[in-house]
Amino acid sequence: MIFGPTPIEEARGAVLAHTVRLSGRVLKKGTVLDAAAISALQAGGHGNVIAARLEAGDVPEDEAADRLANALMGPLLARSRASTGRVNLFADAAGLLVVDPTVVNRLNALDESLTVATLPSYVPVSAREMLATIKVIPFAVPGAVLEVAELLARSGPPALAVHPFRPLKVGLVLSELPGVKESVMEGAVEATRDRVEGLCGTLLPPERVRHETQPIADALNRLRRAGAELLLVAGASAVVDRRDVGPAAIIRSGGAIDHFGMPVDPGNLICLGHIDEIPALVLPGCAKSPKLNGIDWVLQRLFAGLRVTPADVMGMGVGGLLKEMEARPLPRDQAGQGAGAAQAPRRGRKIAALVLAAGRSRRMAPLNKLLVADDQGMPMVARVVDNVLASRARPVVVVTGHERARVEAALAGRAVILAHAEDYAEGLSASLKAGLAALPKDLDGVVICLGDMPLVAGPMIDRLMTAFDPEEGRAIVMPTFRGKQGNPMLWSMEFLPEMMAISGDVGARHLVGLHADRVAEVEMADDAVLRDFDTTDALRKAPGFAGVR
Repeated sequence: MIFGPTPIEEARGAVLAHTVRLSGRVLKKGTVLDAAAISALQAGGHGNVIAARLEAGDVPEDEAADRLANALMGPLLARSRASTGRVNLFADAAGLLVVDPTVVNRLNALDESLTVATLPSYVPVSAREMLATIKVIPFAVPGAVLEVAELLARSGPPALAVHPFRPLKVGLVLSELPGVKESVMEGAVEATRDRVEGLCGTLLPPERVRHETQPIADALNRLRRAGAELLLVAGASAVVDRRDVGPAAIIRSGGAIDHFGMPVDPGNLICLGHIDEIPALVLPGCAKSPKLNGIDWVLQRLFAGLRVTPADVMGMGVGGLLKEMEARPLPRDQAGQGAGAAQAPRRGRKIAALVLAAGRSRRMAPLNKLLVADDQGMPMVARVVDNVLASRARPVVVVTGHERARVEAALAGRAVILAHAEDYAEGLSASLKAGLAALPKDLDGVVICLGDMPLVAGPMIDRLMTAFDPEEGRAIVMPTFRGKQGNPMLWSMEFLPEMMAISGDVGARHLVGLHADRVAEVEMADDAVLRDFDTTDALRKAPGFAGVR
């Protein structure tokens, strides 16, 4: 192809490179110049134009795009007509798109005149959704190049294939432990049903059994007899080993475990197996959430009729980070919004902080420990609240009780919500309930902080918030130092009714034992999370309080 300034008398049959506006007429880019166009250009005073002239063997852009599109066609693919050197390819049915990157990359590396762009491989597509676009960059492609491209597209595996979703019958086993809330079980069923029906499948009536190997195995066998073509186990407790309760039930049912774990987060703790020819999976805890996670990638392939091998799973790591991690300074959806964006909890979770500052400080009497000033003259409660305000938790609610007026005065000017516990003398539970009642109704969680722990810094609270993920089973997050549990603790609002039912001089910690499967521990770098200060002697040993008398 010859490209550049072309004398008008030699331009007949050439392709106009740029739009030319004439009196009463516009010649658009890509126009093949005929006798009438030449006359119009001459009448307009143009002695030459920028144009492309095809040489022997060159294939015009639309014909080239048309031929390459035909070479890429396959079952369940549709295409547009060629226009301006472009053809789009579409899905003819809902299914999973599989792209062979080797073929696509070889086509794109062949010559700069030809390009093929596709959706990522292994993505679900709907009927008539665009899958790929073929674009010829110049106005023509050398014929020899196009012939090689057609050969590459037609030989070997297809560059693009749509695998339609099959209407599978799916069996779900839900294992139960004492204390698991009914709402959690219902949520797991609802999330699974939505996934199955979204892939054209049908969920059989779920089986609910004890979290033990034999009951789960018996339930799997009943579902097989009911016609299940895919078996799922949602455990009351996350699977942590291929010999755990759920995988053991698959083996006891006559099956085998193919692979445990996957490099996709959320979704790490998945276990893949089979019973005869039926895929059998033990789901990770995040499968109880409707949000995208690793189980979606596996189910999509199974519904599309594709085998999922250990090698397939181990190859999912690139692109497998589906959620925000603590090491990333800003979540993806807030990147570029400035420093203030970091003040909102990641992933859209709304987490408040509750500071309990209502106690009578009986062990430090006659002093009120919350009002004892540090070496800089700042009361302990003010120091605690400032640390909490340095975290991402919002809003911050402070519960007052004993010496209410003095505590409120110590916090003057700080962006906190004050809640007074009228019955604070009845014990810690009264303060806790007063604070919980003052929280907004649309929260996901609350960090409960003690007013006598001035060494707990804002970043420590942020670490708890980062670990918080009720959908993955981390609904109660507690800090530890060298394995010893400390404070503050972060609670999902699902536990609000139980916390509001507490009475006496106790907090919510005893609930941890009732929900052990929902607890996550976060190891801290120092012992600040273990250090509260109930006596004058103890307080003098705290950094910044050496001058206490």
